Amino acid sequence: MNKKGHVLNAVLLSIGLGYLLVPVGDVETFKTIIMIGVPITLGALFPDVDTAFGKHRKTLHNLPVLLGFVAFPYVFGNLEYVWIGVLTHYVLDVAGSKRGIALFYPISTQEYGLPTGVTVSSKRADFVTAVVTVGELALAAMVVFELPQLVFELGRQLVGL
Repeated sequence: MNKKGHVLNAVLLSIGLGYLLVPVGDVETFKTIIMIGVPITLGALFPDVDTAFGKHRKTLHNLPVLLGFVAFPYVFGNLEYVWIGVLTHYVLDVAGSKRGIALFYPISTQEYGLPTGVTVSSKRADFVTAVVTVGELALAAMVVFELPQLVFELGRQLVGL
C-alpha cells in the first residue's frame, strides 16, 4: 500500500477504536479518537521511512521492529498506541498488497503476503484498504468485548465454580 492507504487505514481504525472504547458518541469519544488517532497514524507511517534508507519492506517491515514498538511504552512510559499503527501497517502490506513484507528480516529476506492483495497503483487499493480495516476492527471488537468474558469463564472453571 502507499502512504494514502496507510493513512486511510489509520484514520478509519482510530475512529472505529474510539467508538469501541467509548461508544457513547460524545466529547469523550472524540477525545479518545484524537488521543489514539495521532500515535496510530504516526506508527502507520513509520515503517515506510525505510524508503529513504535500507531496503523497503525489509529494513523497517519486520517482527523485531514491531517488538521494539510494543516494548517501547513499557521501557519509556510513552507512545502507548504507536505499535498499533506499525502493526496495522504490516497487516495492510501483507493482506492488501501483492508484494508482502519480509517479516523475519534480517534473518531472511523472503517476503510474506496473502493472495488477497492488489498492486499499490490499483484502482481497488482504497477498497482493499477499507476491507482490511473492517477486519482489523472486527478483531479489535472481539478482543474488547469477548476476551474479558472468556478469561472470566476460564477463571471460574479453574476455581471450580
